[in-house]
Amino acid sequence: MMLAPSNNNSLALVAPRPGMELSQPTGPGGKQRTSSLESPIMLLTGHQSAIYSMKFNPAGTIIASGSHDKDIFLWYVHGDCKNFMVLQGHKNAILDLQWTTDGSTIISASPDKTLRAWDIETGKQIKKMNEHSSFVNSCCPSRRGPPLVVSGSDDGTAKLWDLRQRGAIQTFPDKYQITAVSFSDTADKIYTGGLDNDIKVWDLRKNEVTMTMQGHGDMITGMQLSPDGSYLLTNGMDCTLRIWDLRPYAPQNRCIKIFAGHQHNFEKNLLKCAWSPDGSKVTAGSADRMVYIWDTTSRKILYKLPGHNGSVNETAFHPTEPIMGSCSSDKQIYLGEL
Repeated sequence: MMLAPSNNNSLALVAPRPGMELSQPTGPGGKQRTSSLESPIMLLTGHQSAIYSMKFNPAGTIIASGSHDKDIFLWYVHGDCKNFMVLQGHKNAILDLQWTTDGSTIISASPDKTLRAWDIETGKQIKKMNEHSSFVNSCCPSRRGPPLVVSGSDDGTAKLWDLRQRGAIQTFPDKYQITAVSFSDTADKIYTGGLDNDIKVWDLRKNEVTMTMQGHGDMITGMQLSPDGSYLLTNGMDCTLRIWDLRPYAPQNRCIKIFAGHQHNFEKNLLKCAWSPDGSKVTAGSADRMVYIWDTTSRKILYKLPGHNGSVNETAFHPTEPIMGSCSSDKQIYLGEL
């Protein structure tokens, strides 16, 4: 099935750069291709079960995907997108995975109560973090500074880890399961979201909640900091995506944008959300098997892309090209050019 935009303009959202014409073959009907993908749509298959997480590495050359089959697959973005490495060690599903900023390491979170760090050169597990007493739902490495990682768990805690040290260096206790976590841009705060629908801002130095952002009507399933670090994007089971203004002196109600259209369902998968690299678009997966992309300014749905046969659990923008990645409970990953 084609991943065609629902609106009839299949124009690229990114104007071709000078010199792009040489390397971009024209597609069927003489349409100008917008990316270096081998074909306008690539289908990646190989996982044995539902795929819950997929991320491009910072260079945009590799995809990591984490599945219910307990494996993390690494795929090349270019050529025939082959799966060139499998990272094995988790005893349960992979619910979340993240690349460190330098692209050398993958952090993964699992219901086996552990987080793990993997070396991409060797495919070896370099660290196992096992102090949570229940499912680990979410993980996030810091963008800069020391190699810190924050994790959120069904045990009602978020934990802070330093990849150079043994054991968690800080624990943030909450009353409810934590399903999504993120760092602030300067890594002096963490954001947690969970079963109580609230987003809490924790100050790492004071070890306490300094702000609570309310607005979601149901559990928070995903969050991501904006590329410039000023805003937080969250996805909730109330079927809204929200943008929160994190800047100091922002108005009391920090929820400045609400996006709707995508669906959550009884499966209660932790559907993720993401920003485009320039912050002009946001995306989320959906239980209705579609990939949704909104314009950040107008809040309009720009694209509603079909193709998957199951809940779309995570969607991601390529870091430099107009390419969209998506993974689904149908065990498949699609890469499509916009």
